[in-house]
Amino acid sequence: MSLRFERRGGRTVLAGCRFTLPLQVLAPVALDDDACVVSLLNPTGGVVGGDRLGVEVEVGRDAHACLTTPSATRVYRATVEPAEQRVRLRVAPYATVEWVPDHTIPSAGAALRQSLEIEAGAGARLVAIDAFAAGRVARGEAWGFARLDCALTVRDAGGLVLHDRFVLAGSDRWRGLGFAEGHAYFATIVAIADTGLEQFVADLPGALTAVDGARVAAARLPRRGVLVRCLAPTAPALADALAAVWALARGRLLGRPPLTLRKL
Repeated sequence: MSLRFERRGGRTVLAGCRFTLPLQVLAPVALDDDACVVSLLNPTGGVVGGDRLGVEVEVGRDAHACLTTPSATRVYRATVEPAEQRVRLRVAPYATVEWVPDHTIPSAGAALRQSLEIEAGAGARLVAIDAFAAGRVARGEAWGFARLDCALTVRDAGGLVLHDRFVLAGSDRWRGLGFAEGHAYFATIVAIADTGLEQFVADLPGALTAVDGARVAAARLPRRGVLVRCLAPTAPALADALAAVWALARGRLLGRPPLTLRKL
């Protein structure tokens, strides 16, 4: 899959789009008067072992792209090889990208290798969410996946801004103290901007007061960014927590109001 966004006449447009199944791009939706909002879809119902999925996104100077999914992504049991997904975002100077897919749900025995690689130009702004369930929790399959190997990397002209990776083999020990602490949903959010970071971190606790059971912590990166971790007891709590963090990031870092996405 390949997408290219450009700024034309005061608006961002999807200037180029190519994809092959099992990935599909839905038509842009006018939900924001600045951002071009696009949903990425896997119409086959999920990701299976041996899949090799690639997503390339290029956002031109001053353009603003928001990329999401219509629903959570299912990863099914892998019998031989893991599923692989590689996402690369190239964000030109003074462009803005919001990468806000719904969470990933690994079935029992699922194996996934995933990378999200971001190149940010001077003055570029970014909000990226990487969220997971511990499995099909309602079926008693929490932490029953075979392996999750996920990396999130951000670079700019000055070099490495962030490299965050976790490798988990399914085990009940992840439920315990110092790990997920009884929470079956977890997420990482990275925000990159040149202004507003201190206020974003300061306002984060207050933004989560209405979200029952979720825990969020944030840390400043050495330069240009903030890393946020989230734990939640349920899928609705995770969605509410991520919506609150995203809304705050939009306000403090992008100067935009909250955006309500239309899901299928």
